[in-house]
Amino acid sequence: MKAGRIVMLVIGSLCALLGLGLLAGAGVAGWVNYQQRDGRYFITPSEQFSGNSYALTTPRLDLTTGGGVNDGVPMDFAGSVLLRGSTTDPGKEIFIGIAPRADVASYLAGVQRTEIVDVRFRPFRALYRDVNGAKIPANPAPQNFWAASATGSGEQELTWNLRSGAWAVVVMNADASSPVSVNLQAGARTDLLLPVFIGLLIGGLVMLLIGVPLIVLGAAGLGRSGPGQGGTGSGVPPGYLPAQPGQQYQAGAYPPGTAPGQQNTSAMPGTVAAYAAAPGTQYPVTPYPVMPGATTPYVYPARLHGYLDPNLSRWMWLVKWFLAIPHLIILFFLWFAFGVVTIVAWFAILFTARYPRSLFNFNVGVIRWNWRVAFYAFSAIGTDVYPPFTLARTDYPADFDVDYPERLSRGLVLVKSWLLAIPHLLIIGVLTGTATTWVFQGGEWEPQSVGISLLGLLVLIAGVILLFTGQYWRGIFDLLLGLNRWIYRVIAYVALMRDEYPPFHLDMGPIDPGELPVPAYAAPAGGPAVGPGAGGAAGAPAAGPAVGPGAGGAAGAPAAGPAGGPPAPKPPDGSVGSVGAVGEGSRDEGPPR
Repeated sequence: MKAGRIVMLVIGSLCALLGLGLLAGAGVAGWVNYQQRDGRYFITPSEQFSGNSYALTTPRLDLTTGGGVNDGVPMDFAGSVLLRGSTTDPGKEIFIGIAPRADVASYLAGVQRTEIVDVRFRPFRALYRDVNGAKIPANPAPQNFWAASATGSGEQELTWNLRSGAWAVVVMNADASSPVSVNLQAGARTDLLLPVFIGLLIGGLVMLLIGVPLIVLGAAGLGRSGPGQGGTGSGVPPGYLPAQPGQQYQAGAYPPGTAPGQQNTSAMPGTVAAYAAAPGTQYPVTPYPVMPGATTPYVYPARLHGYLDPNLSRWMWLVKWFLAIPHLIILFFLWFAFGVVTIVAWFAILFTARYPRSLFNFNVGVIRWNWRVAFYAFSAIGTDVYPPFTLARTDYPADFDVDYPERLSRGLVLVKSWLLAIPHLLIIGVLTGTATTWVFQGGEWEPQSVGISLLGLLVLIAGVILLFTGQYWRGIFDLLLGLNRWIYRVIAYVALMRDEYPPFHLDMGPIDPGELPVPAYAAPAGGPAVGPGAGGAAGAPAAGPAVGPGAGGAAGAPAAGPAGGPPAPKPPDGSVGSVGAVGEGSRDEGPPR
């Protein structure tokens, strides 16, 4: 990847994140300013405060205003505070006062009092600190040091314009009796919110205007070379690109003593399909025949595959999450850029019906990078090979790709990423979300997680089995690949990459149906034995590349993949072992007449 484009992407992401943060602050400031329109205050709920003492005090004024006023800050022009309260005992009167902290300390010296140390409103919780004393205080109302005060029966209200200095709030019974139990609420308003709102709004827009173009230019530069292309730096040697839809995997022979999914070292270096499978299984060298007239399986244009490493470490999966931290840091910026690029692509599709190719390649590369890291550390733990730091396709045992659409629907782009995707999003929520219950606490219903996701549970089960037995259960692996394949298809659809609706079914196993060879017709039952020099039915298309000297298909039959791949294996029984893989010197002939 180009260093300059990466720096541009990171700087753009940081600027855009800062811009979004400033806009969020502007939104809060604007909402609070709206709440205090027409001279009104932003007021907390009324809550009960009590203490087995002569007075309730606050060491700092900001406790009564939600942390909005700090000592020593010039506030002469900032606004005002409001205190409103009443005693819980109808037979008593309340006193509320604000005074310099030094005067309050002198007045209550030696008096038993309760300090309100902290207040939380959701749920409500007040923390107190008791200060012991034996002195009985004088009645508070006649004292002459109060900057503002209110006293009387019923509900009393005090308003005070903020001024610089160290201030304290005192709440007592008007007759200075003990204990004190009152219902209080506090409010504040400030004339600074409007200029703060304007400043944050302008700052946020400026940061976005700087960050978004940098992100788009960086993503376009990284995607212009095409993440699906091989070559220097891609991990795919030139001339050995990964198999495309309808092209047979270039899998080498199944070496003696190896297991399904084990890397085949005899295969040509750099080929993605250098993972052999046992004869008769569903993996790369397996025949994929269908009867004449049968429908072929639906192939979605977003393809995901992953191959299980049979030599997995028993314990390494426990620390892979830690080893993946460098990838997670990079993915944070990549996914943020992914979101920005998708929004830009939304407008491009709406007006041009095309997804800009360089941005498309970048977004596919981000999903591909995420899948490799997930396959390694979280969603499958299927390999111990550390993921490469690249957007391009490589010979890593996990890969993802999406066919580029030449045109996309302008109408679907308005609804497919949210409305049409709702059924799939609900299913994915079940697969990846945690079980949640609602608990009534502090007068409010609060959600609490009570479990882990289905995907996470399956990965944990597979890891525990691997830890104690040294074996990864293949059934769990196939199911995990199917679940991830469903999830990533929906990601591609929601990200506007395709108009085709994702299928509602699991395609389990390491191979995506889009990576399988084109189905060929099987010979009729009771047909001639197939051996050296024999072939399939006349006119059947050759599903794989031409292999071996003298190998060929029926006259005029198109080859589904390009020639030049490594020779396909010859099954041990001499029969056709995979579609397009035939014995040396064989040719296709018609059925006997």
